[in-house]
Amino acid sequence: MKATGIVRRIDELGRIVVPKEIRRTLRIREGDPMEIFTDTEGKVILKKYSPIEDILEHAKQAAEVVARITGMGVIITDRDQVIAVSGSAKRDDIGRNISSTLEEFMKERRNVNSTKGDRKIEIVAGEEAVEGEQVICHILSDSDVIGSIIIVSKDKTITEVESKLALMVSMFLGRQLEA
Repeated sequence: MKATGIVRRIDELGRIVVPKEIRRTLRIREGDPMEIFTDTEGKVILKKYSPIEDILEHAKQAAEVVARITGMGVIITDRDQVIAVSGSAKRDDIGRNISSTLEEFMKERRNVNSTKGDRKIEIVAGEEAVEGEQVICHILSDSDVIGSIIIVSKDKTITEVESKLALMVSMFLGRQLEA
């Protein structure tokens, strides 16, 4: 574990302030859920909670199935990073942070469909938008955006069928968390 050199005291209500530098580095925003647990050595561990981790296997399988059906790249993200890829999408993107633009679109609950005139946006932080077309549908659970499914295609046209498929999978993944 990396030492930061920052010490905080617990207040009378049992609260502790997570320093701004750590919140910025870990992309922790106000209202984000945090998971608190202990290890066998008695350490208290504070971890940013991603509800989509609870359905990670479903997300990986969904990405693979959609990629097989469409022949296109599929990327699934949580609110911070890429969690699953399949098809022509780059496998080394798993675990990389999403772009601030995608983060903003999620915050605003704006889906993207480049075939309908929406501008293409960058998915992974520090990378340009993928050439070709893209459809982005947000995954909602209990009316909160918890991630997104993205279909990308460099050489094929994304049709209404693929757009509806992305929407259907986003709804399915969201419902898995509500069940």
